[in-house]
Amino acid sequence: MPIERLRQPGNRRFGNELPAQLQLVDGALRLSVNAFAIDDGHEITLIDTGSSNAWHPTMGFLPQALMEARIAVDRIRTVAFTHTHLDHIQGLILPDGRDGFPQLGRLLVPRLELDMFRSEARLSRFHDRAQPLDPGQHLGANIEAIAIPGHEIGHTGFRVTRGGETLLVWGDLVHVPSLQFDRPEVAWEYDADQGQARATRLQILALAADNAYCVAGAHLDSPGIGRIFRTETAFRFEPL
Repeated sequence: MPIERLRQPGNRRFGNELPAQLQLVDGALRLSVNAFAIDDGHEITLIDTGSSNAWHPTMGFLPQALMEARIAVDRIRTVAFTHTHLDHIQGLILPDGRDGFPQLGRLLVPRLELDMFRSEARLSRFHDRAQPLDPGQHLGANIEAIAIPGHEIGHTGFRVTRGGETLLVWGDLVHVPSLQFDRPEVAWEYDADQGQARATRLQILALAADNAYCVAGAHLDSPGIGRIFRTETAFRFEPL
């Protein structure tokens, strides 16, 4: 990803002097793309699906990842999206055109982004199957949708609770983990509302740190799950 897609407050782009902690690969940002499977012992809820073959070729390995994790796709009955950008929704369809989840019974899309989802021609056979997803809605006994506004108009997270522990699946709250924990004021250029995204990031990071939540992020480096801790000036992330 080009470095120009990062912005400081005041809508200023970074110039030639980049923050020292910013990790680049061949002069560009490395962007991980993750999906998360939540197993309740009966069936699996999948949060996001990756991009299949709709974007960069390294962003469509969800089928291989499921096999590696020994997760049978037939157990995935619910797919829920944090938002409708292509690296989150296009994995509904495999590169060969088959359905990625043949037993899919429930497809949940943030209500404010239903029209955006239904504008994706490649996913036309799923348009009528999409159901609206609202903040506060429970996907099951242990999964609740929560609003995480800023990155997109309907950007949604999922709070998973069980046994006194909480996991927060936060979608695209953080895009550049080497920078945005230490400097959460730095925005991603593709945040629909950069000011709101900054405010939400600060709020959620504080919530996770102060309550010892585990967090799972679509663009955190592998394994994509960890905990947040406060520092003297901001936050730090420790992967599990």
